[in-house]
Amino acid sequence: MKRLKIILPALAMIFFASACNNATPASTEKEVTESATDKEKTAGQAFIEDDVSNPNLLQVAIGSADHSTLVAAVQAADLENVLVNAGPLMVFAPVNAAFDALPEGTVASLLKPENKADLANILKFHVTPGNYSKDFLKKFKKLGQANDQSVAVEVKGDDVYVGGAKIIGTVKASNGIIHVVDAVMLPLSLIHI
Repeated sequence: MKRLKIILPALAMIFFASACNNATPASTEKEVTESATDKEKTAGQAFIEDDVSNPNLLQVAIGSADHSTLVAAVQAADLENVLVNAGPLMVFAPVNAAFDALPEGTVASLLKPENKADLANILKFHVTPGNYSKDFLKKFKKLGQANDQSVAVEVKGDDVYVGGAKIIGTVKASNGIIHVVDAVMLPLSLIHI
């Protein structure tokens, strides 16, 4: 009789555990697909929290109140992981006022999902391999950008202009350098904006 008292609860627990493991989830195929898509958007090195290392290009931009529009654009184009790779990379980072100077409605239009390719093209036009100071950039006539186009470098006195945008500041990051610029540079294919 003692054995029966021990065996019955054990069998009940095994049956209950087995039933729970065989239960089908209540989620639909659409929910599973949406969940997988959400995980893909937050996958990669850009989404690893690290408060110990020197900040990378993306972290520096996120920490700058003057670059909130640029950060929103990078996120809309799903380019966060590009800005955290080993580099070295140079980012010509337009300030918010530079985006505000574009024709009315341009930024809102570019942030729409259907314009993601154009937005990515513009953002990649602001990135080039290397880690050159403003003074060293004076030695260049052109730079090859991440969107496979080139951009002109001009020197006017002490000022350096890249694609018509004046470098107004420089911030070093762990994987490159950010040159803060006063204008949004537009690739030739999108010059109509």
